[in-house]
Amino acid sequence: MRVRLSQLNYHIGNFEQNVAKIISEIDSAKADGVDLIVFSELSVCGYPPRDFLEFEDFIKRCESSIDEIALHCDGIAAIVGAPLRNNDEHGKSLFNAAYVLSDGKVQQVVKKTLLPNYDVFDEYRYFEPNREFNIVEVSGVPVALTICEDLWNVEDPLYIVSPMDELMRHNPQLMVNIAASPFDFSHREDRIRILEKNCKKYGLPVLYTNHVGAQTELIFDGGSMAMNADGTLIHELDYFEEDSATFEFDGALKVIGEAKTDQRSKIERIHDGIVLGISDYFRKLGFSKAVIGLSGGIDSAVVLYLAQKALGAKNVRSLLMPSGFSSQHSIDDSVKLSENLGTQYEIISIENLFENFRADLKPVFGDLPFNLAEENIQARIRGVLLMAVSNKFGNILLNTSNKSECAVGYSTIYGDMNGGLSVIADLYKTEVYELARWINRDGEVIPENIITKAPSAELRPDQKDSDTLPEYEILDEILLEYIEHRKGPEEIIAMGHNDELVNRILRLVNLNEYKRFQTPPILRVSKKAFGMGRRVPIVGKYLC
Repeated sequence: MRVRLSQLNYHIGNFEQNVAKIISEIDSAKADGVDLIVFSELSVCGYPPRDFLEFEDFIKRCESSIDEIALHCDGIAAIVGAPLRNNDEHGKSLFNAAYVLSDGKVQQVVKKTLLPNYDVFDEYRYFEPNREFNIVEVSGVPVALTICEDLWNVEDPLYIVSPMDELMRHNPQLMVNIAASPFDFSHREDRIRILEKNCKKYGLPVLYTNHVGAQTELIFDGGSMAMNADGTLIHELDYFEEDSATFEFDGALKVIGEAKTDQRSKIERIHDGIVLGISDYFRKLGFSKAVIGLSGGIDSAVVLYLAQKALGAKNVRSLLMPSGFSSQHSIDDSVKLSENLGTQYEIISIENLFENFRADLKPVFGDLPFNLAEENIQARIRGVLLMAVSNKFGNILLNTSNKSECAVGYSTIYGDMNGGLSVIADLYKTEVYELARWINRDGEVIPENIITKAPSAELRPDQKDSDTLPEYEILDEILLEYIEHRKGPEEIIAMGHNDELVNRILRLVNLNEYKRFQTPPILRVSKKAFGMGRRVPIVGKYLC
C-alpha cells in the first residue's frame, strides 16, 4: 500500500480554502498512484474551532465539505478530520472524528476517545468521547486509526481507557494518527518519544500527520512523521511549512524519496515558530502591515527583526518616541537597526506632550513627587501615538513585552501593553537575549550596543531595570520554576534562592494577573504561556 501524509495550513472556518487544498492534494496523490492520503485532525474546519462548533450552520458546512471531498475519492482513499453529530440522546452533541472516504462516499468514521481538557485544550467542552473500537481497512490492510491524544496515554496515563489496547484486539498491521498538536520548543522530542513508545509497545509502525500554521496564539509546527515498529524514525515532514511525503507499506514503512529529520536548535525553532505566528496572524485576518514602537532596547529590536522576516521590510514601520529621559544612543541604535533591516521609521518626540500632561495635571497632583504616575503617562502617550498610526494606516500594532516583564507587571496598561499581537511575551528576557545573539550569528543585524547595554525603560533619570528587579538570570529562573514547573515558594527557596526575593517575586506574579488578563494574544512557544493555557484567578489570595 502506498500512503501519503499531507501536512497543510488550514484556516478556521474557511471551508472553501480548506476544501480546495484537500481536494488538490487528493488529485495530486491519485496521479502518483497513492492508495491512501492522510490529512490532520479537524482539517475540514481548522483547529481549534472552539465555539464555532455551537453553530448549526458551521456543522452543516463541515458535513457538506466532507461530501464534496468524498466525490474526489475515486481510485484513492482519504482520511479527513471533521466534527460528527452524536445521534444518541445522551452526551455532547458532537464527536471529534476521522472520516474514511473512498469510492465517492464516507466508508467509515472513527471517533476520538481521549479528549484533552488541560493547558490550551478544551475539547470536552464540545465533544463526546468515543466508546466503540473498530479498525478500518484500506487496500486490504487493517489500520488502527486514532486521533491525536488517543496515542498519548502510553506515558503517565491521564485516562482510564487506552484506545490502542482496545484496537489491538482486532489485529491491525499499521497505526495511523491524525493530530492537531501545538508547538512548543521541546514538543518535537515529546512527540518522538510518545510515538516510539507506541511502536515498541504494540509492535506496529505508525504514520502521524499534524497541522501546520498558526491560529492566533497557537502555532502548529507540522513535523508529521513515519516510524517503524522498532521505534526507528524514518522521515519527518518539514517544520513550519506545508509539506507532504509518500511511503510504501509492506509490513514496514519506507519513504519514497530522500529521508530527512529535523536538526533545528531550540532557538531556531522559537525563531521559525514566531515568524510563522506573525505571518499567519496577519494573513488570516487580511492585514499586511505592522507598526512597532522602537525604544532602543532589546525587546523592540527583536520584535522589529521578527516582523521584518514575517512580513517583509516594506510592510513594517516603527516609531521612535524619545522623551527628555531617552539617551541619544537609544535613538542612534534604533535608527541603525531600522537601516540594517530596511524598515521605515519616524521620530516623534513626546517631550512637549509629556510636559503638557504634567501642566494640566498640576492642579490635581500639586507638589507630589515624580513617581510611577509620570512614568506611566510617558508609556501611555507612546501608546496613543502608536494606535493613531495603526488607525490611520490600517497597521496592526505589535506588542513588544517579554515574559519576565509580563510576569511581574513591569508594563503599563494602555501604554506599552497595547497591540494586536504579543510577539515575544512567551520568551523570558534571557531568552530574548539568546534569540538576539542567534539573529546576529552571521554578522551584526541588531546593533551590539542594544544587546550589551543595561536594560532600562528610560522613564526617569538614569533608570535601570535592576533598580526594582533582580538580575534577569535570577528572576527568570524563579519565574520558570513557578510558572512552568508549578513549584511553590518553599520548593524554590530550597533550590538556593533568597526567601525574601522568592516571596516578593511570586507575590508580584499573582498580583499582576489583572494586567495579563488585558494583554493581546500571546504567541505560545513554551509549555506554559500566559493566556488561554494558564487560568489563574485575578482576585485570588494565594501568595499575595
